Amino acid sequence: MVKHLRRLYLERYEKLSGALAKRHGMREDEILKTVTLMDDLNNKRIPRNKCPTTFQCPDFTIKVKYTKFANGEEKAEILDAVRGLRIFIVYDVSNLEPVKVAGSDEPVKLSINDHLMFLFTTINALQLAGAESVTLVLPTYPYSRQHKKGAREALTAAMFGHMCEMLEVERIITLDIHSREIENSFSKLHLENLHASYQVLIALRKIIDFSDPDLVVVAPDTGAISRNKFYAQALHRPLAMLYKERDYSIVSRDAKHSNIKSINLLGDVKGKTVLIADDMLATGGTLIIAMRELMNLGAKKVICMVSLPFFNSGAVENFDMAYKEGIFYRIIGTNSVFHGRDLLDKEWYVQADITELFARVISRLHHGRSISPLLDNRKFIQILIDNTQAQAQSQAQEPKPGASATGPDSK
Repeated sequence: MVKHLRRLYLERYEKLSGALAKRHGMREDEILKTVTLMDDLNNKRIPRNKCPTTFQCPDFTIKVKYTKFANGEEKAEILDAVRGLRIFIVYDVSNLEPVKVAGSDEPVKLSINDHLMFLFTTINALQLAGAESVTLVLPTYPYSRQHKKGAREALTAAMFGHMCEMLEVERIITLDIHSREIENSFSKLHLENLHASYQVLIALRKIIDFSDPDLVVVAPDTGAISRNKFYAQALHRPLAMLYKERDYSIVSRDAKHSNIKSINLLGDVKGKTVLIADDMLATGGTLIIAMRELMNLGAKKVICMVSLPFFNSGAVENFDMAYKEGIFYRIIGTNSVFHGRDLLDKEWYVQADITELFARVISRLHHGRSISPLLDNRKFIQILIDNTQAQAQSQAQEPKPGASATGPDSK
């Protein structure tokens, strides 16, 4: 993400300096001197070095020290000056890989609650150090599935937002939040909900042909209809749906011990390439059941696209076995959740990169520009799909080498 930010920063300066030179009749070296002067005037330190001859990209990173004590307590310590800065904290709270922290000789595997405590202490340390504002960049919103109150349950998704508001967080940037109703519980906090559909389609384009007439989008359940309808409309392909009949007298524990009694398909998948879209993949039990049913109904191949690929509790092993059985062709997930080579090296897994999307949102927010084009990416998706399908059609119409351009009967 920082790599993309540096590139965007330099690209913006090049475009801006070129436009200003043209508008005001100035040389670009004169613009550089003016920009450097303004930076020096706003700098908290007195400049000692010579004036630079090229535009220098600032360092976007702040050093932080995390400590986990023997009794389980945790704290964050900011090692660089942050007074007056607008801070963006990028944190993968779903990371289950061991990480290095002070107070431990070996990397420690942290739970989501450990990550949240580190996050909260980081926010508090930044506020106490004089940061102008704090924005959280959380690719996965914690406790997003606990957004409905049933009996005597906590609304933990809303509670997390209230905690952030109490710590004076200005904004949260996240990806495909499980329920948009979570935002309704905030009074001051802004929530920017990004979508990975464009990045997922770029990855999908590498493994299938968008112009394939035998392409169908299938919603795995009633809750995923709107998401799959979005892809079906974008690809100009039919939409089908799986309806699961459940026996709620049986407690569903995993894919092998599910309360699904029967699955009915509304649509046709026989001999077709099936696309399934969902927001998250946890254990993947119900998804494997759905994909197996689609193959039993005659689907040629099944591809699943997920924004938040958690792969919890032995899910990788379950999908390995399902892939060997021929139940699905590929799973496309984003790098919103960190995974090691044990998943990334799998033949059946394809990773879509969303780092540039987050970097562009951060850049636009910092420079006071609108982020609407990045929140609603339908225009970019339509251009991508239309260009891909038009290119495939033009290639299909081109005559083969050695063949007559007008046919064998031409004079």
